[in-house]
Amino acid sequence: MEAKAPAAAGKPLGETQHPETMETDVLILGAGMAGLTAARALAEAGVQVTLLEAASRVGGRMLTVREGDEVVELGAEFVHGKPPELWQLIEEAGLETYEIDGDNYSFEDNHLRKSDEAGEGFAFLEQCEDWRKPDLSFAAFLEQHPELDDATRRHLINFVEGFNAADHHKISVAALGIQQKAEGEIEGDRAFRVRAGYDLLPQHQLARAQAAGAKLSLDTTVESVTWSRHQVRVQASQGGHPVHLLARCTIVAVPLGVLQAGRIVFSPHPPALQHAQGLCMGQARRFTLVFRDRFWASDADLEKLSFLFAFDGMPPVWWTPHPASARTLTGWVGGPRSQQLAGSTEANLAELACVQLARIFSRPVEEIRSQLLHCRTHDWHDDPRATGAYSYVSVGGVESSRRMSEPAEGTLFFAGEHTDTTGHWGTVHAAIRSGMRAAEQLLEEHRGIDVVRD
Repeated sequence: MEAKAPAAAGKPLGETQHPETMETDVLILGAGMAGLTAARALAEAGVQVTLLEAASRVGGRMLTVREGDEVVELGAEFVHGKPPELWQLIEEAGLETYEIDGDNYSFEDNHLRKSDEAGEGFAFLEQCEDWRKPDLSFAAFLEQHPELDDATRRHLINFVEGFNAADHHKISVAALGIQQKAEGEIEGDRAFRVRAGYDLLPQHQLARAQAAGAKLSLDTTVESVTWSRHQVRVQASQGGHPVHLLARCTIVAVPLGVLQAGRIVFSPHPPALQHAQGLCMGQARRFTLVFRDRFWASDADLEKLSFLFAFDGMPPVWWTPHPASARTLTGWVGGPRSQQLAGSTEANLAELACVQLARIFSRPVEEIRSQLLHCRTHDWHDDPRATGAYSYVSVGGVESSRRMSEPAEGTLFFAGEHTDTTGHWGTVHAAIRSGMRAAEQLLEEHRGIDVVRD
């Protein structure tokens, strides 16, 4: 059984549906997985909930497109490990998954060989677990290991920046240790994909929230939030027209980068925004190529190709959907190096990819070009609704997510993967956990003020 998209994803808050100022119990800003999860939990508890989403779709940084029979993920792609909250939803929605496996390769000195760069990177980071020393950056941490040769040092930097979309001069070693330990608790060395497309998960969550009475307004950009205890006024724009909304409390579930860019003006300034400065919005660029055939698999040694690391090239990481037989290759670059692809169009990326793949697989570039059908990408850095890929913790910021998760006078609550308090920053299951936590906090805070309907 597959989850189906809801018949009506959302209606405008314009004159035909609502008066000039709309009132509700709870407003949720952002309909990514955090906001959708919170909306469902509250609606099922009997709370009057309205979701506001700036985009014309739900899902946030989960974005799936389909090219014929090929499913192409342009945002979140992998189910990392076995986090129970995420798997419960996947099973509830009846979505089929498969586990990523196969052979990993490295391309170095014009030579393609089997390797396990990811495994070596994770093994090195085990030294950061239960970190008790003063926090420092990964760059400073590497300086404490003069025994590492230049090649190993380079690979570790590429691994940390690629996996976390982070600048290794900024990312916290203490946070890397927390993350490493958290990964171990959920079998984080395993990865899975949703066969029919990851976007079916937020669609399922939306359908459940709406069935419980939650309302959704798409294409609604929040501009300002004015608040005092148990009273919130939100000013938004929808199709160029102003919209005013009143609520008793609000869950802010927009990405970290949107908050840090000041795209929403809060008055007064809640403490969570100050704590947000201990986090960084990671940058990455990814694109997926759809080919006529799995040309690389004509070489028997590469038939089970999964990840390919070409750290001296651009992009430095590639992957296939193996063991699925899809005819796609995805290129990925995380951290500061992603700026090298800033402003690149799909045509630019396609040509860059063809040249790089011809070199890696020792094939004429014309052959690769003739195989290519489509190149698809989404620039999350330039998307004003995201302004980046996902969050990471900067030096000294280990407590920032926990402090962001503390409600402001029982009125403003913050959710999103950047507010996760379990060490799983940057993941779908972190967003889900944060949405559940924010909903629980709101219900606990407001049991005495008649937010929950009889």
